[in-house]
Amino acid sequence: MSALQAKDPAVYKILHAEMERQAYGLELIPSENYVSEAVLEAVGSIFTNKYSEGYPRKRYYGGQEFVDQVEELAIERAKKLFNAEHVNVQPYSGSPANTAVFFGLLEYQDTIMGLKLDQGGHITHGLSVSYSGKFHKVAPYFVDKESHRIDMDDVRRIAHEAKPKLIIAGYTAYPRDIDWKTFREIADEVGAIAMADISHIAGLIAGGQLANPFDFGFDVVTTTTHKTLRGPRSAIIMCKEQYAKPIDKAVFPGLQGGPHDHVTAAKAVAFGEALRPEFKEYAAQIIKNAQALGESLSKLGWKLITGGTDNHLLLADMTDVGCTGMEAEESLDKAGITVNKNTVPYDPRKPFDPSGIRFGTPAITTRGLTEEHMEQLAQWMHKAVTNWKDDAVLAGIHEEVKELGKKFPVPGISL
Repeated sequence: MSALQAKDPAVYKILHAEMERQAYGLELIPSENYVSEAVLEAVGSIFTNKYSEGYPRKRYYGGQEFVDQVEELAIERAKKLFNAEHVNVQPYSGSPANTAVFFGLLEYQDTIMGLKLDQGGHITHGLSVSYSGKFHKVAPYFVDKESHRIDMDDVRRIAHEAKPKLIIAGYTAYPRDIDWKTFREIADEVGAIAMADISHIAGLIAGGQLANPFDFGFDVVTTTTHKTLRGPRSAIIMCKEQYAKPIDKAVFPGLQGGPHDHVTAAKAVAFGEALRPEFKEYAAQIIKNAQALGESLSKLGWKLITGGTDNHLLLADMTDVGCTGMEAEESLDKAGITVNKNTVPYDPRKPFDPSGIRFGTPAITTRGLTEEHMEQLAQWMHKAVTNWKDDAVLAGIHEEVKELGKKFPVPGISL
């Protein structure tokens, strides 16, 4: 019997149920992944007992010798992984990381540019109800109404009209590669800071499958450390040396107190894993799986936004399939396949009941699924959403999914 089971059986019961859900289902939410047992061990380590306000060698508490060592190790590994001049590994999550960049480099009511949320952008890229939209003027850019791809000529036009202080490239629901070179050129033309939010594609960049924005002279790059990077749920900020001091001051003491040292240790482990040659193979397989899944679904009549993917995620408009995004999400949940409802560009429906779903392949690739499994997965998904009212059919699919899940264990789960 585990300590948790003995001390708190109520929490243990819930945790065990979640373990079964993960083990016997297929996780397709593109912002989720499974960490290694080594990362799990670090997250659950005794570093959680320590409090460490400040930065290595400049702390406000004693007993920091080993905390300093693990934070410095995480920094050095991240620098090597992304070819960054400066790295702050203390941000708690992606949204606080982006907020720290704005807090450190911008003034109140400075203008920023980011892709509109319902087109594939992120809340922190200028949504009116977030810090980014409340404290700054926002000049959003958009995807083309027909191709659903970003029109860089239109981005250039908006930038020259708005004269932003900062331009953000990077998205949460955009299945195509990003033109870092042109974004950098536009930022130079209008005197803006060029910021990349690579939270979704960081692992694909680290694995050498997609281009690195630092190779095109970007000033600031933020990323979460989970998703395709396959680390703990947290974030880092990377930047040119000239922006290091204001960003570090914005993280601490500007927005945060002491860092989560156990998570910093887990970041160091994950970055070390991403530096290994086999991570490149993993990153390549994510894209192969996403493209194979997209091709199979297209043959079944699914309408994929932009027609496919260059990365790890796919966005589908479910209208022609015969259900809404919410109905698709709920039916797939019952079938043991997890996706998330999502707006599609120029969606006539509301965000909580949108037309689309978003899904991707990082987690199932971690478990070892390859292109040969994608056609079967597509068949299950199509059968589920076209029978979204039939619980018996959905339960039958779930049993088949469960049998596949047993063959590809989730790291750290033993049932």
